[in-house]
Amino acid sequence: MKTLYLDCGMGAAGDMLAAALLELLPDPERMLETLNGLGLPGVEFRREKVLRNGISGSRMRVRINGAEEDDRTLSQEHTGLERIEGIVASCAMPPRVREDVLSVFHLLAGAESKVHGCAIPDVHFHEIGTMDAIADIAAVCMILRELAPERILSSGVHVGCGHVRCEHGVLPVPAPATAELLKGVPIYGGRIEGELCTPTGAALLKHFVTRFGDMPPLEIDRIGYGMGKKEFEQLNCLRALLGRSAEETDRVSVLSCNVDDMSAEEIGFATERLLAAGARDVYTLPLGMKKNRPGAMICVICGETESERFASELFRYTSTIGIRKETVERYLLSRSEDVRDTKYGPVRIKRAQGYGADREKLEYEDLARIAREQGKSLAQIRRELEAKA
Repeated sequence: MKTLYLDCGMGAAGDMLAAALLELLPDPERMLETLNGLGLPGVEFRREKVLRNGISGSRMRVRINGAEEDDRTLSQEHTGLERIEGIVASCAMPPRVREDVLSVFHLLAGAESKVHGCAIPDVHFHEIGTMDAIADIAAVCMILRELAPERILSSGVHVGCGHVRCEHGVLPVPAPATAELLKGVPIYGGRIEGELCTPTGAALLKHFVTRFGDMPPLEIDRIGYGMGKKEFEQLNCLRALLGRSAEETDRVSVLSCNVDDMSAEEIGFATERLLAAGARDVYTLPLGMKKNRPGAMICVICGETESERFASELFRYTSTIGIRKETVERYLLSRSEDVRDTKYGPVRIKRAQGYGADREKLEYEDLARIAREQGKSLAQIRRELEAKA
């Protein structure tokens, strides 16, 4: 399986990620020409080769109307999500890339709205930072489309420590929006003071990475080093490794028991509680049991280390006095989720890839919500949205 692994030992920022990915391409200059041809207003992409701590890497330099983001002589205007959507819509990028760019910005807007206590349409982004972020996000999405990895994995994310000064004053590291975006992602601090992971970097990781953790066995083809703006004693870079890995598998426990003295309501309640406790799946099978009684087999799939906890849950919510346990290996498709903007609002899309399969489907809960609101059938809404995909 073609796998991209991101080493975020010095955090993640949009420009670092774009630079590291650019180094993985056989012809980076051609990609730069493509990026400069997107039609982003006033944006110019440049690649700078640098040597730090004895390691050669790249920096992605983005100029907005001839100046970089750190140039404080630029105006301090603000813009909202609607204008950003208009800018992205006007650019010459493939539809799938445009969807990815907008999905990342919706993640950013959602995090900003949460921490500032306002609605998403009321979120305002810093004008210069907005164009810089659009450029970085567009670059990452375009390069990933070219690289076409089957799955994207990442290490835990080093966020730095201390405080950062921004438009809203002095804030703790990670900045509130970054922390909101990294919910559910393994992060850590350390002794390096400063903001190592930016909101843009966090949103890109959240959108594209399917799993965070240790690097799996990987036969490496190419390595890219994306250098950060600041210099520390430790090499400030994001490292991207592209190679081949084995198809994804994991080991799970399957717990099962037979019951013939529980009502359908009781079995339904037990299933509900087991799923609420975090079971990966719960299902039932009809059985013919002794004394000609109809019964049911209740099966629970859980993590290999969680079997004892779920055995206790099964004893609590069912009438069984014995539970069977099997440990099995599963073949898995790598899964990801993003958001598509539709006339009915955002709709989540679930994607699965691997073993030669590549599939996607619209999230049922979102389709059901829209169907209820519009007074239409689920099939009608699905056909409408799939036709416009």
